[in-house]
Amino acid sequence: MTWAQPTKQVHNGTHVQVRPLSANKDVAALYDAGHASVLHLATWRYLSYGPFADVHTMHDWLVTCEQSNDPLFHTVVDRQSGTPVGMMSIMSIVAQFGRAELGHIWYDARVQRSSITTETSYLMLSYLFEELNYRRVEWKCDNNNLRSKNAALRLGFQYEGLFRKHLIVKSQNRDTAWFAMTDDEWPITKHRLQSYLA
Repeated sequence: MTWAQPTKQVHNGTHVQVRPLSANKDVAALYDAGHASVLHLATWRYLSYGPFADVHTMHDWLVTCEQSNDPLFHTVVDRQSGTPVGMMSIMSIVAQFGRAELGHIWYDARVQRSSITTETSYLMLSYLFEELNYRRVEWKCDNNNLRSKNAALRLGFQYEGLFRKHLIVKSQNRDTAWFAMTDDEWPITKHRLQSYLA
């Protein structure tokens, strides 16, 4: 059995709209979301890219993201203001086994740990588990990234282990913490997330 490939499409929630990335349309707001202050610049600490020297440099990077088929990059839009506030992707897609990862996740410091970030993950998990009937969704992060590890656990992902000396990111070793959620765990997690978002 082979599962369908995820596609770039619009996902509407109460607090957010998660839509396919548009470099030209989104660059100004995304640059501000990641560079508005020293606090915002900390967003890039554990990512392999960023911060960007200027909006034009970020635009060049976003163009490559927009053209990618894996990862599938999406822009997270605050529905109340209509403003892009971050990015999220579906990546490491293995349709043969019904498996994918949520990654390249970053948000404006002003909306981190909010209903916006929770609903974004909820929408993407719903898409993968309910529309595509995937068996497994993964979440990986730098083992030093406590916020990302806590977010994974809060969302219902289970810790599965540590990949030591997994990558080199910005000339530094990265030990990667590995989390996952399976289709049989999703119904209970879905109910809990719905209760929180309500």
